[in-house]
Amino acid sequence: MKRFSIHAALLAALLLFALPLHAADLVVSAAASLTNAFGEMKEPFEKANPGTTLVFNFAASGALLKQMEQGAPVDVFASADQETMDKAASLIDAKSRTNFAGNALVLIVPSENGLPLSDPKDMEQKEVKLIAIGNPDSVPAGRYAKAALTAAGLYETLTPKFVLAESVRQALDYVSRGEVQAGLVYATDAAQRADKVRVAATVTGHKPITYPIALLQKSSRQDAGQAFIQFVQSPEGQAILSKYGFTRP
Repeated sequence: MKRFSIHAALLAALLLFALPLHAADLVVSAAASLTNAFGEMKEPFEKANPGTTLVFNFAASGALLKQMEQGAPVDVFASADQETMDKAASLIDAKSRTNFAGNALVLIVPSENGLPLSDPKDMEQKEVKLIAIGNPDSVPAGRYAKAALTAAGLYETLTPKFVLAESVRQALDYVSRGEVQAGLVYATDAAQRADKVRVAATVTGHKPITYPIALLQKSSRQDAGQAFIQFVQSPEGQAILSKYGFTRP
């Protein structure tokens, strides 16, 4: 098992603390898999809410939780799993918590010269030397992958091949660059690199993948934060999420 870590959570937290935030800024810490969808929401949300500027902080959900525990200035938190949001219970406004999207876990291989895999058990083949997954300790996609592979009786066998990524997007990068023979990522992430990766199979055997969102108790932008949560759940917000492959929770 190989780990690629440069204390990402700590570095990201320091960068967030260093941001020259303004009173009109609404800081949204969101799972890395939401980068494209939330990024597209910025313009229409700000147009509908004059005077509010969205500032996004994207990373693995576990890393974002650590940042908030260290006091990072965050108004809204969107996680890729329920477990991480549960761990943030003392930080969030429980009444504001709601689920807004769903996803799927897929097995991917490089499009160019990729192995002809079609099932998770194919990763046992000797030709598959490295497999990228999110670090299960901090990356929800990694926890879903661990659960699915454990249910299939494959986790222990495949562990020596794992390259543990600090986010699902990093796992995607490893596969798209051909640095590993296979990877487990969200379907929405695979769709962003359709020219570089091929979806070999949809992976099952894990809990449903649902995304919760909530206000932070210490946020000074409660009204603006609630407005963003409502926008994410609105027909316009849901259409953007659907465009990037997310499903309704």
